[in-house]
Amino acid sequence: MDSFYAVSAPGLEAFTALELLRLGLLPAASPADQAALTLPETEPGGVAFEGTRKSLYRANLRLRTASRVLARMEEFYAASFSELHKKAGRLPWERYLAPGQPVAIRVTCHKSKLYHSDAVAERIARGIAEKLGKESPRQKPGDDEAENPAQLIVARLVNDRCMVSVDSSGELLHRRGYRQAVARAPLRETLAAGMLLACGWEAASPLLDPFCGSGTILIEAALLALGLAPGRNRRFAFMNWPGFDAKIWQAILAESAPPSKAVTPIIQASDRDEGAVRMAQENAERAGVAGAIQFTCRAVSAIEPPARAGWVVTNPPYGLRVSEGKDLRNLYAQLGNVLRAKCPAWQVALLCNDPALLGQTKLKLDTSLSLINGGVNVRLARGKV
Repeated sequence: MDSFYAVSAPGLEAFTALELLRLGLLPAASPADQAALTLPETEPGGVAFEGTRKSLYRANLRLRTASRVLARMEEFYAASFSELHKKAGRLPWERYLAPGQPVAIRVTCHKSKLYHSDAVAERIARGIAEKLGKESPRQKPGDDEAENPAQLIVARLVNDRCMVSVDSSGELLHRRGYRQAVARAPLRETLAAGMLLACGWEAASPLLDPFCGSGTILIEAALLALGLAPGRNRRFAFMNWPGFDAKIWQAILAESAPPSKAVTPIIQASDRDEGAVRMAQENAERAGVAGAIQFTCRAVSAIEPPARAGWVVTNPPYGLRVSEGKDLRNLYAQLGNVLRAKCPAWQVALLCNDPALLGQTKLKLDTSLSLINGGVNVRLARGKV
């Protein structure tokens, strides 16, 4: 069994763990645990799990809230550069790299004698060259524009112990491949999926987003309801590894095919910005879910929700980037009034960074879940109208 680590944005770790549990990649206390919204205990930054190559492939293909999946190589003690160089050269680089393949080495150091990250990266690069018999050109981490993208290697030193991991994902997992058109202040796909898991939306119930923007929340909802794997239309770094097994990958894709009788969701997307609605439609078409979403251009006061109670999940303006300098109190007060008039007994989840704005809705909301949206600390406010 190999060791892996699913990296998650702050606040999403428990939902990544829940996904791994439901995929059978984390041990469950009972079969019921996989179906219930019972959040496992997690550590900041992500979730560790064990498995085979098949497990790694499935995690990359199916995880909706993780940023990337690391394959952990080894943890060892290193208090000198010579020791680091020697031990790095013993690692099984041949499993992940071809001789001379470009690499990007990302290093963090905390409370360790080796605190110079560039020097640490240099010793690891030397170890790779000696093990594979050929120097690997180094690129800067995050240089996705390079003609030959590098294999990302992550080294973390804490208290003189070095954990070396290899990134199996390549581009961050939120890059599903469908969102080429974006409105202002776009929401990451992983965060949108996390919002849906956090509020407990059920695919059999209607879903409404009256501030749909680029449509990310509703596209992620449609993918979830239709059983479509978020990574089905993209490549991953592990496909370039010497040990990549195409037969296993094809079997994973076949296993992840949507059920023939998937739930047909009622998903409504609206926005007063005609351009945003057009972008959302284009993104939904690329994602293959345009037929599952009803798009309209209208103000929040003009929404026409289904008669059956459902969920309102949305990312309204909250004064940064989109509406900076504008007074949004009336918008939030109007939102609260509209929801009480048109969506009684509906569940609601609002992403916002300002408690005062949330207070204008006059809705009883739980704001205990803290998340990060575009570098901004926000709260997912959840409740019932």
